[in-house]
Amino acid sequence: MGFPVIRPRRLRDASLVRSMVRETRLSLDQLVYPLFVAEGKNVREPIASMPGQFRLSLDKLLIEAERMATLGVPALMLFGIPAAKDPQGSGAYADDGVVQQAMRALREAKLPLVVIGDVCLCEYTSHGHCGLIADNRIDNDATLDLLARTAVSQARAGADIIAPSDMMDGRVRAIRAALDAAGFVHTPIMSYAVKYASAFYGPFRDAAGSAPAFGDRRTHQMDPANGREALREAALDVEEGADIVMVKPALAYLDVIRAVRERVDVPVAAYAVSGEYAMIEAAAANGWLDRDRMIYECLTAVARAGADVILTYHAPRAAELMAAGDWPPG
Repeated sequence: MGFPVIRPRRLRDASLVRSMVRETRLSLDQLVYPLFVAEGKNVREPIASMPGQFRLSLDKLLIEAERMATLGVPALMLFGIPAAKDPQGSGAYADDGVVQQAMRALREAKLPLVVIGDVCLCEYTSHGHCGLIADNRIDNDATLDLLARTAVSQARAGADIIAPSDMMDGRVRAIRAALDAAGFVHTPIMSYAVKYASAFYGPFRDAAGSAPAFGDRRTHQMDPANGREALREAALDVEEGADIVMVKPALAYLDVIRAVRERVDVPVAAYAVSGEYAMIEAAAANGWLDRDRMIYECLTAVARAGADVILTYHAPRAAELMAAGDWPPG
């Protein structure tokens, strides 16, 4: 018939038509903003490898939380930076731990925010590993009780969701049992079900001071080459009681997010990690890429892959762009 009758460009010609037929629609409701809580007062310490992110003392955290509530960012994920560490990571499950104090303060402030507690020991242990060490190895089973204690202490402090990130086998079951026994039967678990041993975590370890003192985390975090194993990990966590399962990192594992989305019936979260944030910020600072358009494309890609919830350090900027009606930017 000569020139094509079917012309896909018809639906791209006008901005309003493009908006009307857009397949993936990212909303503010899907975003979670991770924050680093430090001890002390009047602390707003810049994180060199994550421009625009800070270690915040409780007073400064409350100011930032109020800003998020005003912007409409619905949820915060809290990571603690204790003043002292020990081999058992006792600051993680202490009732007066830095994260527990922050959760109580946020609850008292009555802000319209979902407060999510990261449950792991690495930020609190003097050796920087995610579990107890025995004979120079991580003792998986001995660690479970401490993770469960951490989860209960956070729930008591006011956490709306518990998010274990340690990747110990059986930790979701242990945490669910502990939460239920303590009366927190309605507290959901968002498990880091599929967490890869990734180079993309570098800036986070700088921010939290959680780099291992020896060895690495490849004995418990997943091999980046494995996809089928991700489905097994996600299915196990759902079986053990996870209400939401997470894939981390996000951008380099879009295929895994899609595969997990197709396998499980619970919501799927994805964590756009510190390295993803740092790459965008560094490229934008050098004038190599348009920052806002990159934020839009990357977050939309994660949503398009199947993520229902996205943890991202770019949540405030995405909220600003959406409020300005500049989404997608440009």
